[in-house]
Amino acid sequence: MAAITSAYSSLNFGETIGAGNNHFGSMYEADDFAFLPNVDPATFVDEFQKSSTVDHRIKFHTGTTTLGFKFKHGVIIAVDSRATAGSYIASQTVKKVIEINPFLLGTMAGGAADCSFWERLLAKQCRIYQLRNRERISVAAASKILSNMVYQYKGMGLSMGTMVCGWDKRGPGLYYVDNDGQRTTNYMFSVGSGSTYAYGVMDTGYKYDMTPEEAYDLGRKSIMHATHRDAMSGGVVNLYHMKEDGWVKVSQTDVSQMYYQSLEEN
Repeated sequence: MAAITSAYSSLNFGETIGAGNNHFGSMYEADDFAFLPNVDPATFVDEFQKSSTVDHRIKFHTGTTTLGFKFKHGVIIAVDSRATAGSYIASQTVKKVIEINPFLLGTMAGGAADCSFWERLLAKQCRIYQLRNRERISVAAASKILSNMVYQYKGMGLSMGTMVCGWDKRGPGLYYVDNDGQRTTNYMFSVGSGSTYAYGVMDTGYKYDMTPEEAYDLGRKSIMHATHRDAMSGGVVNLYHMKEDGWVKVSQTDVSQMYYQSLEEN
């Protein structure tokens, strides 16, 4: 700790220290983070995560269940609301959907602070794009901006697995972006510790030409069954529907009530 204290004491926070004045290309500008002088951030974080010689190791204990899928009438996003710190349930009311703008949504899985910060920064960049170009940003471009931003900090300890969904000129879009800058698109994603359980339910019940009500039911059931099997997931199911005229929040349903109701029905 003495070495860390010494390093911080010599740091002049009035000066900009970082990888450069512009992380995102000529169009996207942001302030740099202040790093410890003469210390490589990736090596510094890696030592505290993996080394057995330090007194206090940093290890993320994450857990959640989020999902999204495209169908005939748009995109469904469903998430649980439990936040955990190891075996401790920190909250049952976390809002894991970031409302970027009326036509874009982002989900949170991993470190709550990382997801919240980077997706809110993405919202700022999307608004700047709209003001400069006088049109809404596409889902592909928004996800690419997020990917480019977090890639600059690859290996520095970020914890983020997010989906970005929306509706643009090309119709509904759904992308997955993680803390290493990996970015991919597909018709269905589930992210988090309960994702394997959610995938099982979605794969069984998914049809492209579902009605909206059938899609809502599939999203709720997928999260509910995941929370039943995964101790890190729970709380309520927050369900969103991305339509051509923007997203709507469909429902907020307690997973315990859903589970006992399903037992009675069966």
